[in-house]
Amino acid sequence: MFVVLDFGCGPGSFSIAAAEMVGADGKVYGLDIHPFAEQMLVKAAARKGLRNIEAINSACETGLKDESVDVVLLYDTFHMLSEPRLVLKELHRVLKPGGVLSFNDHHMKEDEIISSVTDGGLFRMTAKGRRTYSFQKEKNAL
Repeated sequence: MFVVLDFGCGPGSFSIAAAEMVGADGKVYGLDIHPFAEQMLVKAAARKGLRNIEAINSACETGLKDESVDVVLLYDTFHMLSEPRLVLKELHRVLKPGGVLSFNDHHMKEDEIISSVTDGGLFRMTAKGRRTYSFQKEKNAL
């Protein structure tokens, strides 16, 4: 089963798209600190008939098992985090070996993005797209 965590999912645009991509055998978790975002995600999934989405209301803790997620989407959220290091530790914990952190934050410059994610030794950058950066979980971190 392919598992995606959309961290800071907001109304769920990326969560819905991911749920359609992973199909009925996959799972998508949409996490957001705002209860209203959680409600919007649940309603959007119901409208689309998607049963493979689960909403999580949290600022950091996912409640997911260690090494249970294939891809984390962290889009336009990082600049607002009060505890970015704790969030990165949590994302590292839930990502499977070889798991990917897909990152975008248009409020940050490229060097700031790369150093923010890699300085703690939890992730290394593996690719740069037009708007996203891909980071892979470091095996022996923590």
